[in-house]
Amino acid sequence: MNILWDFDGTLFDTYPAFTEVMYEILNGKIPKEDILNQLKVSVSNAAKNFNLTNESIVEFREKDKSLSPEHKKPFPFVEEVLKYSNANVIMTHKPREEVQFILDYYGWNHYFREIVAGDDGFPRKPNSTAYQYLHEKYSLDLAIGDRLLDIIPAKEVGLYTCLFQNQEKGADFYLDTYEDFFNIVKLHT
Repeated sequence: MNILWDFDGTLFDTYPAFTEVMYEILNGKIPKEDILNQLKVSVSNAAKNFNLTNESIVEFREKDKSLSPEHKKPFPFVEEVLKYSNANVIMTHKPREEVQFILDYYGWNHYFREIVAGDDGFPRKPNSTAYQYLHEKYSLDLAIGDRLLDIIPAKEVGLYTCLFQNQEKGADFYLDTYEDFFNIVKLHT
């Protein structure tokens, strides 16, 4: 099995750290649950919803970037899935340097054959160009993400799809924990 992974909220539990940083920037005026819900759509969505200035957005990105990866832990049991897969690739909007920093911290670089990052020049999801590129190169079977945005392009290129900690309609499989991966995800390739 060859798997395409989203990064934030799929491989690594980064949203709690994002939420704390945004909460600080908003001076504690917005409940953390509301911030999290907006961030799960996208950082730009949260910025728009909370009327952040360009300076505040830059401050958010800088504060987030300066956080130690210990605040952005991998999800439990995801490493077992990475070990099982023949080929793992990442497609993320996150800048390559930040992805590399976290992977280096956890010693996980060896699990990934390729990373398509936000600064690689591919169109943003849900455009399927990066997915098509990775699928042609690695004969992917499955895409795992935490948002519909992550699986829409996967469906376009003919992959099975799995939503993680998200029950929105549209995926082939749904996981709340990677502990259940081998019981739930059954591919007929």
